[in-house]
Amino acid sequence: MDHNRDLFEGMYLFHAVVEQSGLSAAARVLGHTPSHVSKELARLETRLGTRLLNRTTRKISLTETGRTYFENARRMIEDTRAIESRLTELGDRPYGELRMSVPVVFAHGCLNDWLSDFLEQYPDISLNIDVSERRADMVAEGIDLLVRIGDLPPSDFIARELFKTEGVTVAAPSYLKRKGVPGNPKELADHDLIDFSFHGPTRNWIYPGPDQTSISVPVRPRVRCNDAQTEKALALAGRGITRLPKLACQSELESGALVPLLPDFASAPAGVNIIYASKDNLAAKTRAMIDFLVKKSVSMVTR
Repeated sequence: MDHNRDLFEGMYLFHAVVEQSGLSAAARVLGHTPSHVSKELARLETRLGTRLLNRTTRKISLTETGRTYFENARRMIEDTRAIESRLTELGDRPYGELRMSVPVVFAHGCLNDWLSDFLEQYPDISLNIDVSERRADMVAEGIDLLVRIGDLPPSDFIARELFKTEGVTVAAPSYLKRKGVPGNPKELADHDLIDFSFHGPTRNWIYPGPDQTSISVPVRPRVRCNDAQTEKALALAGRGITRLPKLACQSELESGALVPLLPDFASAPAGVNIIYASKDNLAAKTRAMIDFLVKKSVSMVTR
């Protein structure tokens, strides 16, 4: 490692001596003393086992070996400078593959309608989108950003809220006509329930109660699944009552295809959050997507 570093430092110093036509001029450009430059040149020649320069008190000239070494050194230094310049340029421009993971609800509720605009605005970015409800590992999977509803990241990650969406308990009019309308959460025990299975084999539905208490309803679902779209489809077909983010069923609520239930027991809205690793040295492609989603989400507040 040290040998390689010395080799490149010596090459750069030798290149400067030739470019500046002398040790003193090169020393001024590099911020060294002429004696230091002379010493390092001697070390380089010793390492290479050959003389690179003919030196007198008045001038220097390249040996035949030195001329060959200089031409190769010049190309390497120019290539290195070109690479650095290119990386600096690319660092300011959004480009490359952006890997992101988003929940099904967010994808179908809004992202799918937005993606065409993003691709139009950023032609040098390609997208790799995982649409699922699983718990993705950002570091292990090389994911640039996540979108999650309600979940907040560990302390070493950053969350930025896009908007809020409340959870609603819903059913189709056909189901309510057949089974009746529950007046409070405890009456759900007498109904066919459709539950999201990501939380494990058993869990309770929690509703806010009086005096800042909560009502816990044991769930014995007729159907359990890990896809909000399937939950919604079954509810629309009159097969039971389910709970969904309002984002997932806004149009069905507006059309009356689904009816909101238990309005006196509405839970507080949950944040839809972008989660990413760090603000420091954030890739331009990631920053572009974050800014894009924030701008698009202005109209989604409290949906």
